[in-house]
Amino acid sequence: MALLVTILGILTLVLLISYVRVHAFLAFLLVSLGVGLGLGMAPLALVESIQKGIGSTLGPILGIIALGAMLGKLVAQSGAAQRIAGSLIGLSGAGRIRWAFMVTGFVVGLPLFYSVGFLLLAPLVITVAQRYKLSAVYVGIPMLASLSVTQGYLPPHPAPLAILKQFNADMGLTLFYGVLVAIPAILVSGILFGSTLKRYTTPPNQALIAPTLTDHQMPGTGVSFFTVLLPILLISASTLLQPLLPTGSVARQVVLFLGEPLVSMLIAVLVAMYTLGIRRGKSFVAVTELLGESVKEVALLFLIFGGAGALKQVLTDAGVSQSIANLMQGSLLHPYVVGWGIAAIIRVCVGSSTVSGITTAGIMLPLLRSSGVEPNLMVLAIGAGSMMFSHVNDTGFWLFREYFQLSMTDTLKTWSVMETLVSVCGLAGVMALSLLVG
Repeated sequence: MALLVTILGILTLVLLISYVRVHAFLAFLLVSLGVGLGLGMAPLALVESIQKGIGSTLGPILGIIALGAMLGKLVAQSGAAQRIAGSLIGLSGAGRIRWAFMVTGFVVGLPLFYSVGFLLLAPLVITVAQRYKLSAVYVGIPMLASLSVTQGYLPPHPAPLAILKQFNADMGLTLFYGVLVAIPAILVSGILFGSTLKRYTTPPNQALIAPTLTDHQMPGTGVSFFTVLLPILLISASTLLQPLLPTGSVARQVVLFLGEPLVSMLIAVLVAMYTLGIRRGKSFVAVTELLGESVKEVALLFLIFGGAGALKQVLTDAGVSQSIANLMQGSLLHPYVVGWGIAAIIRVCVGSSTVSGITTAGIMLPLLRSSGVEPNLMVLAIGAGSMMFSHVNDTGFWLFREYFQLSMTDTLKTWSVMETLVSVCGLAGVMALSLLVG
């Protein structure tokens, strides 16, 4: 009975978001109330569970996401992303443009939300493709694969970060494993698959192409790379150095402190305020106003995360998550495959990788504990599943179609297949890595 109520609740969630077009936060609250009452929870206890779920989900990640939005805004407005792209293209030469955009997508995608990275880099892709008389789709797919992988797999992106916090996984290890899984996924979905797309030569939508900044309007190459990669460098350095330092030593405590995502992102934002703002001639007031605008842009994301956390907590307090875990204990499927599969199904139905990842994490938490599998790899498995087959209910699908001016059929054959390869290759990478680390 409990599983039936849960399944009906998830189906209702899908219908409310995809077809009725109810805002995701309201849909999560309505479904959480309905599922809780259907499972026999007392009304006041149900409300308390929802409030607890919202708080426990947003508490560990709200500051990091807000800081990430601030860093992304500074990178976008200053021209640092354009500088990075131009530098890599200059180094690679005309023959390796696709590889240059693949690396650019990965570097820029680490601190930026997907939509911001897309809107920054897609015009550059189209401009360069026209200059060298190449298909924009052929040139752009490697870059888009990199952006998708960083969004789906790697913290401190919002969805992987939220899953990581729920599983109490290690940020540095998840990031390290994520990069190992990401590289082959990008090569297959971006470079290998992208090489088959030369025939898609529809003229791009010129009205959507923004003017590029001139050389003197952009920050320097070294400053751009350093500022964008600073939080990743701090987190990675912490992971590598802490085992080498004595337990309880001051040096180890400092390293651990600097490697905390909240601290590393704060340092990166402070550095970016100077290197990409004040140093470029902007006033302190103008920079802080820019930061304020960036937080407004992610406010709705906070609501979605809170709503997903509410449903997760209701399922946990009602014992449903544990029931699912007990049921799956006898399954022949590996827990990583189960997590990936649930996330993939929700993603295809709802369209949002964020909703898919957070919802799946709440369902999988008891199974993770009882099965003893590596939590860092489970984060990646669910993240990979949340990227499965983007289609008409995903905003990324429409962004790609509008910028690259493809038909619905051709968008499915290019964009949707690329996203599917990102998802499947991610699972394959996790399973391969599990042979080594558990």
